[in-house]
Amino acid sequence: MNYDEVVKSRRSIRGYLDKPVPQELIREILEIAMRAPTSMNSQPWNFYVVAGEVLDRIRKGNVERNVAGVPDSREFRMGPPYAGIHRDRQVEIAVQLFQAMGIERGDKEKRMDWVLRGFRQFDAPVSIVITYDKSIQGSDVAPFDCGGVVNCLVNAAWSKGLGCVINSQGIMQSPVVREHAGIADDQVIQTCVAMGWPDESFPANAVVSTRKSVDEAATFVGFDD
Repeated sequence: MNYDEVVKSRRSIRGYLDKPVPQELIREILEIAMRAPTSMNSQPWNFYVVAGEVLDRIRKGNVERNVAGVPDSREFRMGPPYAGIHRDRQVEIAVQLFQAMGIERGDKEKRMDWVLRGFRQFDAPVSIVITYDKSIQGSDVAPFDCGGVVNCLVNAAWSKGLGCVINSQGIMQSPVVREHAGIADDQVIQTCVAMGWPDESFPANAVVSTRKSVDEAATFVGFDD
């Protein structure tokens, strides 16, 4: 696939085959992703690539603490709940996913099952936890740069036949992630990416989110045409 095909065909994957991802393939993907541009060439990112029993322990701890009502301890600023068009888009993708999965509005059991899937990082065989150096915490630049590398990461993975979903639900219980992934104290956890081989029979994997148009997003200034 060329670049346009990768970007336009990629979608978030939330159902995975029970099949390991070779470490060497992940290294190739990271090498590509790390070509992402950064402000002042800071390259603030680091990656904790977790699989196997370690990832299972993170899943278990994340689910148990969330179900028990332990407060969210994600390490990035959440801000106020979305409203207006941003909330509308959030609801729109949720409706698409629930329709694909056959989850009715009043079906509390299935809705909770979906939430728990998120806490388990959708049972992906690999989780990549993206961190950055605490020495530069406080500026919006480092999180912005991490967003750039994550964009490159999910597209590089797609080009290799792998699917991903950016999933901060998987790091809601930061102490659990830190303990089992061995994340250094000098790192800030920004987000995580679930990764694996897409299960084409999983209904939600066919969902494609709608995108606003260029006319809605872009303002052109100083052009003659």
